[in-house]
Parts: sequence; structure tokens; C-alpha cells
Amino acid sequence: MSHNQYEQQDPQEQFRSPQEQTGGQQSPPGETRKMPDTPDHGERTYRGSGRLTDRRALITGGDSGIGRAIALAYAREGADVLFTYLPEEEDDARETARLVREAGRTVVAVPGDIRDEDHCQDVVKRAVSELGGLDILVNNAAYQMAREGGILDIDTEQFDRVLKTNLYAMFWLSKAAVPHLEPGSVIINTASIQAYQPSFQLLDYATTKAGIVNFTKALAENLADRGIRVNCVAPGPIWTPLIPATMPEKKVESFGGDTPLGRAGQPAELAPAYVFFAAQESSYITGEVLGVTGGKPLP
Repeated sequence: MSHNQYEQQDPQEQFRSPQEQTGGQQSPPGETRKMPDTPDHGERTYRGSGRLTDRRALITGGDSGIGRAIALAYAREGADVLFTYLPEEEDDARETARLVREAGRTVVAVPGDIRDEDHCQDVVKRAVSELGGLDILVNNAAYQMAREGGILDIDTEQFDRVLKTNLYAMFWLSKAAVPHLEPGSVIINTASIQAYQPSFQLLDYATTKAGIVNFTKALAENLADRGIRVNCVAPGPIWTPLIPATMPEKKVESFGGDTPLGRAGQPAELAPAYVFFAAQESSYITGEVLGVTGGKPLP
């Protein structure tokens, strides 16, 4: 079972099945090196073709998981990258930075918490200053914590953290970025299958992801006359450090098994969707949601 970006393969068998994956329970936000089955970010397989040559991208949550895969793909497509990460994710951030540098592109790694509005504004300023401008904003960072009791187990502190990380930061970053985005620039948000098929254990998280879908559609209409496109990727179950860090062990053991393809997706399988939305080839697409869900339908 190996992933290759170009060779035709059976998608059911391309990566590990739930019976073969081991998460290794850990405390949030989770670290890649602590996962017995390390996610595939495209390190050995993603090959660029110059689709984002000399573009400047800001990616939140770029240290691991989907964010790392996006950073790697953008760099191999020719983009320079600034990414954000939590200070406790320093080890993962160093690896993402190494991958971008190895691709021959500029990388800026910025620690901090995007729940802080001043930090969000500073991140945008640094991207414009240190990359020489900004063409792509990827609002990817998110927080979740599954609660088996649903609403009765979700306290105000968690609810506040989820909304601030997933919704407020997206609003702050987008608002700060828009004055710097030239026509042809893009904003890409990360939603989730949870926006359409919510689990009560992730009530707060699902609520934010539904909000992200509507934010994307409204902002796309808002910014169309500026020539800025806004789109959204809605992942299904994806194998990242967030899973063993925020879900019960039994859920981790079966994670992704309920999809038609019968397995969790890998970050490397998400990156091409973000490349597509950032590239000029998607010039007539805005306000759209692309599901990468292993066959789970989006309405």
C-alpha cells in the first residue's frame, strides 16, 4: 500500500485500513512524531509542475497534518510560504520548514495562538513584509475535542476555544489580508464533512464548520468585484495528529472505516485540492465547497 501521485491505484487499498492504523493516544494538539503510523504529507510523492510559481502563501496550522501537506505542495509548485503554529508544536514546525526549504522556497514559521486578534494581524503583516506580498490565504488551523456526552460535556471554555480558533481567527485573518490581496488572489478555507453530517460528540466543532461554509460563500460574493476568489475544502476523516489527540481510543481504531472507500484519508490526498483552488486553472470558481471525503456525500 503506497501512494503515488500519478500511477493508477485502487483507492480502497492505497493507504492503511482502520484495522491497520495505530494512532497512539496523546494530549492535544498532538505531535506527528508520537504517531506510530505517521501520516503521509506527500514527502516522497508530491511532484510540482510550476502551477504557483512565485506566489506568496499564508497557511495557518502549517506544522502538521493537512497544513504541512499544503505547505509542501505549494513549495514544490513554486510558492513561498509563511505558516503559523502553536508554540508547543515546535518540532513539527521545524520539519515543515525543512520541507519547504528543501523545495528551494522561502519559508517563515510563526509561533503563536490565532485566538488573539493582534497576533492574526501581525501574522498578515509579517507575510506581506517577509514574503514581499500576499497572494494566497489558507485558513486551515482548527481545534476540536470529542465529548461523548455531547452538549452536557462541553463547557464554556472549550466552546470559546473552538469558536475562537475556527471562526474568529478566520474572520480576523481574512479581514487583515484583504487590503493586501491583488486581483487574482485567493482565500481558501477548511471546512469539514461535519458541516453537513454533524456528530453530537463534536457539536461545537461541527457548528463552526457549518459557519465556515457560509462565511466562504458570503465572502466570495463580497470580494468578487475585487477579483479575489474564495473557496473551501471540506475534508472527511483525515489521518492527522489531531485524531489520536482529541478522540477516544476506540474511535481512533475505527476512524475512517465508515466511508465508502473504507479508510481514512491522508493529508497528501488533500493537498491537490488546495493547489487547484490556488492555481489560475480554477479562475472561474468562487464560493465553492469541494468535498474530499472518501465518498461520503455532501448535500
